[in-house]
Amino acid sequence: MDVRSGARPGEVRPAVVICHGFKGFKDWGMFPRLADRLARAGFLAVSFNFSGSGVSGGDEFDEPERWYRQKPSADLADLRAVVDYLVANGSQWIALVGHSRGGGLAIVQAARDARIKALVTWASVDHFLRWPMDVIQRWRETGTVDVVNQRTGQVLAIGRDALDDWDRYGDNLLDVMAAAHQIRVPWLIVHGTEDATVPVEVGRILAEVSGAAETETLIVEGASHTFGARHPWVGATPELDQVFERTLLFLSRRLG
Repeated sequence: MDVRSGARPGEVRPAVVICHGFKGFKDWGMFPRLADRLARAGFLAVSFNFSGSGVSGGDEFDEPERWYRQKPSADLADLRAVVDYLVANGSQWIALVGHSRGGGLAIVQAARDARIKALVTWASVDHFLRWPMDVIQRWRETGTVDVVNQRTGQVLAIGRDALDDWDRYGDNLLDVMAAAHQIRVPWLIVHGTEDATVPVEVGRILAEVSGAAETETLIVEGASHTFGARHPWVGATPELDQVFERTLLFLSRRLG
């Protein structure tokens, strides 16, 4: 877990927890830059690797056995543990910023945890089992599904735990859409019009079903799933700068 802040000793700042997405990790591309900007803006910025990410540190998937056993309910337990840690250390104002699958996890957590005071999702999923039905069927038959890391070509296998998790919790704990309807804290929904991974319509639907009285939507014209960010980092695009600025403005207004 990385914690970034310019706080003086004894000073408690509003905390923002950054949740990376599927095939992501805390040090991927834009996330360290977001953490730096949050810290400079007066927040305690917290980023971490979900235990099923397959990344122990750095930017390599060096724990394939953890990746194999990944499941969304375990990711939620990781996120709760981070929030528990912050509360135990004096944090009273906590926000979540989640990208893609991390957005779905942030929605579910914020809907069920009164300690969360604000929510930001970037290109969030609306469902955790985002594979075609024929792939899911083969997964059930063989017990594994392969995922390719496009950056390195590494093939990573996911086992049955994720499927069993969905069968057990898909209609309750892992129901992103139901959780969205239960959100009561201020929520900023960000999505790019050229997102080929999670279509922009998903962002619009999340805004429609949101139960939050204060739901803001930023649709970024021409932006991809990562708003143009790449790993290794090569700099922010105008689209990503727009997302950074709106996120910081929203959190500055909603926390503390």
